[in-house]
Amino acid sequence: MGSHGILVYGLLFLIIFIETGLVFVPFLPGDSILFVCGSLAAIDGGLNLLAIICGFIIAAVLGDWLNFELGQHFGSQLKRFIKPKHMQASEHFYSKYGKIAIFLGRFVPIVRTIVPFTAGMSRMPYRSFFKYNIIGAIAWICLMTITGFYFGNLAIVKNNFELVSIGIVILSLMPILVISLRHRLSPVVKDDQL
Repeated sequence: MGSHGILVYGLLFLIIFIETGLVFVPFLPGDSILFVCGSLAAIDGGLNLLAIICGFIIAAVLGDWLNFELGQHFGSQLKRFIKPKHMQASEHFYSKYGKIAIFLGRFVPIVRTIVPFTAGMSRMPYRSFFKYNIIGAIAWICLMTITGFYFGNLAIVKNNFELVSIGIVILSLMPILVISLRHRLSPVVKDDQL
């Protein structure tokens, strides 16, 4: 595990688990955490790339599974603790993409955390959920972490690490901003117009 102790890897595992597993905490910047950890793995004596990828995949799969179970068993009771605009964005995303929303949602901040909850509330079959959960976790973790690893070796990234991290956070938030804007700009249909 390199020069870093089990505590560091455990803490990183916990952060990704919380980001994907607790429907009430959809605001952790998962994409930037993965990218930064990948970048830190590129440094001599830094994090072990294989260890963080494997740990993050397990954390993401378990986190989504927890959210799915929460939605399936306690959805109506817990739904009130989620911001209505976040819940609406997730429900819209799930209704638009169906089962594949579990995979696609991995790449959309906030939606990533709430879509498994929505799928659980919708009684998505376990087999379908786990298939897309595992494939999505592998794709998301590998893409973000390995990208961070390769970019972490570039001099421009090393010299401007803070700016790059801020840029990644902004890019990570763009999909949810686009979804929110589309939702706000879409025409509202009143009951008497139906």
